[in-house]
Amino acid sequence: MTSFIPEVEKALEWKDYLSLFYVSEDEASRLWPSACKDQVLEYMNKSEKVISQLLRVLMKGLNVTEIDSEKEKLVSGSRRINLNYYPVCPSPELTVGVGRHSDVSTLTVLLQDDIGGLYVRVEARDSWVHVPPVKGSLVINIGDALQIFSNGRYRSIEHRVAANGESNRISVPIFVNPRPTDIIAPLPDVLASTGEEPIYKPVLYSDYVKHFYRKAHDGKLTIDFAKK
Repeated sequence: MTSFIPEVEKALEWKDYLSLFYVSEDEASRLWPSACKDQVLEYMNKSEKVISQLLRVLMKGLNVTEIDSEKEKLVSGSRRINLNYYPVCPSPELTVGVGRHSDVSTLTVLLQDDIGGLYVRVEARDSWVHVPPVKGSLVINIGDALQIFSNGRYRSIEHRVAANGESNRISVPIFVNPRPTDIIAPLPDVLASTGEEPIYKPVLYSDYVKHFYRKAHDGKLTIDFAKK
């Protein structure tokens, strides 16, 4: 596996993927590809307990002790799962698997194979650290939506994937998102518990996502779209 990560901001991304939006089990059963739908649905259903527990812990850290159904839908009302395939790259020094970015999700639950290639940025040192695969483990990324909900107390993680010149790589992230029609902004409970002023303005979540996809990956600059 190569550990080289090109610094070219608009380097070609070397991957293929299938992105599946989850609305309901009935719709997924009817519309998702038959080759994978049963396995993907089983995995998503089994992930629900982990996601629920993670969100409770994260909300408790924000002094949000009561999570009613509306608040739960706001922070985690929609799901998307990607099946990512990174083929062997003949010139890994000229490309990237995925360019530097932070996820637009509330949080991301990542299952990766044993090949490796995921790097996260350590802001304090302005350096990149490899996240080695650990058998039987999941990688949890905080996304931009949670950074906004928490008024910056939780920070989304900037990450990237290196192209590989020796082995194919597969990863399966579940993105836990607000619903497209939700307005995302610092949670009132967070502001009330700290007395802070909001540093992010209310933004329609679908507008935030559209802004992310309109441009090339640019690190964490997408979050500026929501700043006051």
